[in-house]
Amino acid sequence: MLRCRGCSAGGLRTILDLGCLPLANGLLNERQVLEPEPTYPLILVFCSRCALVQITETLPAADLYGQYVYFSSYSDTMLGESRRIAERMIRVHRLNQNSRVIEIASNDGYLLQFYKEAGISVLGVEPASNVAAAAIGRGIPTVCDFFSPAIAQQLCEEGKRADVIHAHNVLAHVADIHDFFRGLAMLLESEGVIAIEVPYVRDMIEGAEFDTIYHEHLSYFSLSALHRIGELHALAITDVERLSIHGGSLRIFMTHAGKGTPLCDSVPRMLDEEQRCGLTSASFYEKFARRVERLRCRLVSHLRSLKSKGARLAAYGASAKGTTLLNFCGIDGGILDFVVDRSPAKHGLYTPGTHLPIYNVEALLRQMPDFAVLLAWNWADEIVEQQSEYRHRGGRFIVPIPELRVI
Repeated sequence: MLRCRGCSAGGLRTILDLGCLPLANGLLNERQVLEPEPTYPLILVFCSRCALVQITETLPAADLYGQYVYFSSYSDTMLGESRRIAERMIRVHRLNQNSRVIEIASNDGYLLQFYKEAGISVLGVEPASNVAAAAIGRGIPTVCDFFSPAIAQQLCEEGKRADVIHAHNVLAHVADIHDFFRGLAMLLESEGVIAIEVPYVRDMIEGAEFDTIYHEHLSYFSLSALHRIGELHALAITDVERLSIHGGSLRIFMTHAGKGTPLCDSVPRMLDEEQRCGLTSASFYEKFARRVERLRCRLVSHLRSLKSKGARLAAYGASAKGTTLLNFCGIDGGILDFVVDRSPAKHGLYTPGTHLPIYNVEALLRQMPDFAVLLAWNWADEIVEQQSEYRHRGGRFIVPIPELRVI
């Protein structure tokens, strides 16, 4: 990619070069481990014109999402937050049996199930066939396809415009951002509202969260960048919230320009704050690479020291984040023995690049490694609570980001 996804400007400035890495969710079976594994450049850049942070490579979406191993319902934190936002939207927007809620990239129905329980019509759009099948199996109507203006037009013709559209943790994955927003504007009822959640680039940079960077995440958003994009499609951001989930996220609410609730003070306040802290200029990102390198050195040194003293090490969470962290840091079977994960879809497979076997979480108690690196550190509180028995028996968790610490 030579030009910005947001405004087509050239002259993008490199923030961080992570080298060539495998696909973050490209888990391998026993046969694939023996075959050559493709890797791709992973370079983070900044656009000075529109303030969009992005990676340079765009891989075919079908290669990334045709089959998918991430199921949202395996996170209790995610489910709890989903229930809360559904209940809030129902209450604030007075949704009833005549309303319709559509989620883009609806995964296994983790969010829409709470609207359905309230008697509200729901529809998911999910490109991964195995994940869509899981949603349909739990009674969530789901269109198995990539969202686009064509899909939006088809749904409109079927009389399925939405009073509420959710797009949680999908916008970062979209190659053609403007195509996506055209579809949203088309599908939204005249008085409807869009709720979008994205990882917040400010939190990523300030927390040195380099493992948020992988080939599925094409763009990394500030409110300033989202505001400019929305304006181009006559969509106004009426409210914004900062969330702690996923290491720091933004939740924005959008309506057709001139429609819906008045602009909340939170929007101009955060836009001004981003300007003042320099988030829209290249200088904000200049020290990121050095901070990431220091973090890498500390983590690898700590793990090697533990290993040299005879400690047995494993990891928790065969996550996309984990793929970036393990490969960039060179942490493989010479340091870690295995990885555990709650999702049965990952059991019996191997981590991309590092080829660590993935077991169920009960392996922590069966094999009792002295330390488990929390690759899914963004769910640290939830995981530590779930694995209280492991800690009671003397096991300890290593949280690698944003600062190395041991629990």
